[in-house]
Amino acid sequence: MVTAASARRPARPRSPALYPCTITHVRRAPRRYALRHRTYLWLVDLDHLPVLPRPLRPLARFRTRDHFTGRAPSVRAMLDGFLGEHGIHLRGGRVLMLAHAAVFGHVFNPLSLYWCYGPGGGLRCVVAEVHNTYGERHAYLLHTGTAGTATVTKDFYVSPFHPVDGHYEMRLPPPGERLLLSIRLQRPGGPPFTASVHGRRREATALALLRLALRRPWPTLSVSAAIRFHGIRLFLRGLPVQPRPGRRAPESAS
Repeated sequence: MVTAASARRPARPRSPALYPCTITHVRRAPRRYALRHRTYLWLVDLDHLPVLPRPLRPLARFRTRDHFTGRAPSVRAMLDGFLGEHGIHLRGGRVLMLAHAAVFGHVFNPLSLYWCYGPGGGLRCVVAEVHNTYGERHAYLLHTGTAGTATVTKDFYVSPFHPVDGHYEMRLPPPGERLLLSIRLQRPGGPPFTASVHGRRREATALALLRLALRRPWPTLSVSAAIRFHGIRLFLRGLPVQPRPGRRAPESAS
């Protein structure tokens, strides 16, 4: 349970950490469809990104070009730029990022999360960076409550089966020993689409990474392949495709 006190201070998960997890999607209309996918995510401090021993580096790289515009010296610089555009200045406060790392040069993050803390340790905001399979990115600025919840209008095309309307109800408490995240898309006149991520923390040791890599090789490639596979299945089941808006540039943080 997240208390007001825990929401005010940054989670100290002895970063970096690994979270073997299960991702679940449930669609209720116009066709009921549910899927589960197992993967693992990293939780890292943006000011202290892990650098693995050379033989293990192909299994996890954190690259600037994979986030926001990709046009700054670091992910932290781009995040600070994005927050500055919204009048938020962390003044050196800690930022924890939950995301996939690049594995053998490939990465796809449908959702990267950033818990942003002020210099006094209080949680200032959460940033949810969404990537779609068309190479586009968009970031949502969230002011979460004590339970880690926030509501935000949807304004980015993600799935070809959902138009850009409705709003998200997100529950994004800072990860601790357990990872418990949920996102519900509420659309006018229809039942919600829900996604959840459940996992447990492991210390990011070389042995733990090797075990996960052997169990789930090419984790980010499998995520993008699974999205396309299930999209084809839904299309073949008659789910109507929604028109995609014009291409948009990544978030203008520099």
